[in-house]
Amino acid sequence: MSMRTLIVVLCCLCPGVSVLFAQDGAEQLDRGLVALAKDRGEVFVSWRLLKSDPADVGFNVYRYDIFNDTLEQANDKPVTSSTNYLDSGAAPGTSYYYHVRPVTGGREGEQSKKFFVRAFPFNIPYVQILLDGDYTARNVAIADLDSDGAYDYVIKQPDFNTDPWREPGYWKRSRDTFKLEAYSSGGKFLWRYDMGWSIEMGTWYSPYIVYDLDGDGRAELYAKAGEGDPREIDGHVVSGPEYLVKIDGLSGEPVARIPWFSRKGFDTMSHVTRNFLTIAYLDGKRPSLIMQRGTYGIIKTGAFDSDLRKIWYWEASGKDEKYQGQGQHGLISADIDRDGRDELVIGSAALDDDGRAIWTTGLGHNDVGYVADIDPTRPGLEVFYGLETHHEKGGVCLAEAESGKIIWSYQGKTTHVHSQGMVGDIDAAHPGVECYAGESDRSQFWLYSAAGERLSDKPFGNNVLAPRAIWWDGDAQKEINCEGRIFDYNGETITEIEGRVIGIADCLGDWREEIITSLPGEIRIYSTTIPTDTRRICLMQDRQYRLGVTAASMGYFYPPQIGGVSMP
Repeated sequence: MSMRTLIVVLCCLCPGVSVLFAQDGAEQLDRGLVALAKDRGEVFVSWRLLKSDPADVGFNVYRYDIFNDTLEQANDKPVTSSTNYLDSGAAPGTSYYYHVRPVTGGREGEQSKKFFVRAFPFNIPYVQILLDGDYTARNVAIADLDSDGAYDYVIKQPDFNTDPWREPGYWKRSRDTFKLEAYSSGGKFLWRYDMGWSIEMGTWYSPYIVYDLDGDGRAELYAKAGEGDPREIDGHVVSGPEYLVKIDGLSGEPVARIPWFSRKGFDTMSHVTRNFLTIAYLDGKRPSLIMQRGTYGIIKTGAFDSDLRKIWYWEASGKDEKYQGQGQHGLISADIDRDGRDELVIGSAALDDDGRAIWTTGLGHNDVGYVADIDPTRPGLEVFYGLETHHEKGGVCLAEAESGKIIWSYQGKTTHVHSQGMVGDIDAAHPGVECYAGESDRSQFWLYSAAGERLSDKPFGNNVLAPRAIWWDGDAQKEINCEGRIFDYNGETITEIEGRVIGIADCLGDWREEIITSLPGEIRIYSTTIPTDTRRICLMQDRQYRLGVTAASMGYFYPPQIGGVSMP
């Protein structure tokens, strides 16, 4: 039977657990169970609600004492109002396996995978994955490499970056080569792929994403590649063949490649060396691979199917010359015209699912760019912008995602609105999503309501350029992560975290998000241990959110946003 036919397969790695593989690579997730130690030996257990679950599903939580060989049900009655449980019955210092079973109509279903935890009498709010060396990861990609329903992690190391911008101090010679490394959900080192000397050690030279494009139930890795050692005497790579390479997710071995878009037409190496990858559901059903070269001038964008055959190609030249220089430092896949198919917001411009340019604001290159349902009083999605280019007015603004029409904007002068900014519903006093951006020299900052009311010009203490809004505690508002802490807007610190943030995603437990940080020799996956009575379907089953997580391993790190369209 073809893998493109819906089938059910029993996972041999975990007897008794069903793993479902669906047509065209739609992820089939397990419960994502995580158990974390809290104060006094309590254990916080959290798991996924899936879109396939019945509306009335509840869950039973089981605790297995490893040394006494005893299994107990931790809850008195099925958990129905949430997908988390605080177990006060654990004995401090004892080691346990936890699992859950869904309950529908009084009958239990298949048990989840087990999760090991030692009930320390103090908080350990993270899962630790040890790396195969003392280096620090620069990026992380999240996908299921082995079809077991759990997310695995592919890092890029070491944590070094050279930027091709032509001004002194940006570009610096690569002293090593980037390596991509895969680790299983259980922390096992799987493989290492050396990107080689043809790929300089910078964000824009080395895009990679991990996704199941070919529909076999296992994610593959896609990356930019070259051949040999084409470096000039000063270390620049300005010649030699360039490829898009497909790498098997289980073995780490290259299995296919096609040419990358050529260097032809770009005026400087700073402009030619801007490369991107992402995934979009251009027909609303099957994933397609998107490749792009260019940001500040010519932009070349193409879509490819699972066999790496070209679907369409578009270039910002000729009749579409007005689209030149409208790129940003990432690609956003989103259904902006509500037709069930994904479009691409490439910056201050958008492409339709067929590769046709549909609008540009003409505002130029933006550093800040987010697509979300920012203003719930308006139909469809909006785009929040912060423009890197100088503007006498309009350098911070909100636009309609479907048309590019500006809704509101800052009417003062801006010089270089920088970094990733932030969007998130952090303030319950104002409907919709708040929007934040700041000047690169920290001379001005803006926090706007969805309706365009300026709420503050100094909202986050030391005026950081890129705070992140995340769902962490139990209420509907997002919390803020910056400078090593998580806190409520205008509130106190909830918890502290260690390491540089390299990922935010709903990759474990219930609908609230995890923060992935990088430290020497390890990555940590921080997960909330705060009970909530709210339950939601796993965020990774929202298409725009899932593709935002996919795109986060290349380009600037723009945290994912909800789009409201389910995965196929």
